Amino acid sequence: MPNMEKHLFNLKIAAKELQHNSKKCDKEEKAEKAKYSWSLSRIHAENAIRQKHQSINLLRTSARVDAVASRVQTAVTMNQVTKSMSAVFKSMDATLKSMNLEKISALMNQFERHFETLDVQTVLMEDTMGSTSTLTTPQVKTSLVPKLPTGHDLMSLSAERSGHASEELSKRLSKVRDQAS
Repeated sequence: MPNMEKHLFNLKIAAKELQHNSKKCDKEEKAEKAKYSWSLSRIHAENAIRQKHQSINLLRTSARVDAVASRVQTAVTMNQVTKSMSAVFKSMDATLKSMNLEKISALMNQFERHFETLDVQTVLMEDTMGSTSTLTTPQVKTSLVPKLPTGHDLMSLSAERSGHASEELSKRLSKVRDQAS
C-alpha cells in the first residue's frame, strides 16, 4: 500500500500545481486586459479570453484530480482499517481458543472457597480479640456497639452467595456451549 500512498501524494501535488497554473493564467489575462489599446484591441481581447478559458479548464482539471485523490485516500484508509480489524479478529480467535471455561470456573470456585475461609478466620480472630477487650471495656460502652454478625451467620450468607454464583456460572457455561455447537 505504500505505492498507493505515493500515488496519492503525487495526485495532491498535481492538483496544487494545476491550481497554481490557473492563477497564473488569471494574472496573464489581467495583463492582456491592461495592454488593451485601440489598435491591437482584438488581439488582446482574444488573448484575454483564451487565458480565461485556460484558467477555467485548469481549475476543472484540478477539481477532478482532487476528487480522484479523495477516493484514493478513502481506499488507503479502508485498507488500513481492514488490516487492523483482521489483526484484532485473529487475536480474538486465538484468545477464544485458549480459554477453557471449565478451568476458569473451577479456579473462580476455588478462589471463592479461599475467600470464605479467610472471612471465617477473620471473624474468628475478631471475636477472639473482642472477647479479650471485653474484659477491659466497661459494660456501658459495649452496649452502645451494634451487634455484629457471628461466624455462623457469615458462613450461611457466604454459602448462599456461592450457591447463587455457581448456578449462574453453570447457566452461562451451558449457554456458551449451546452457541458454540
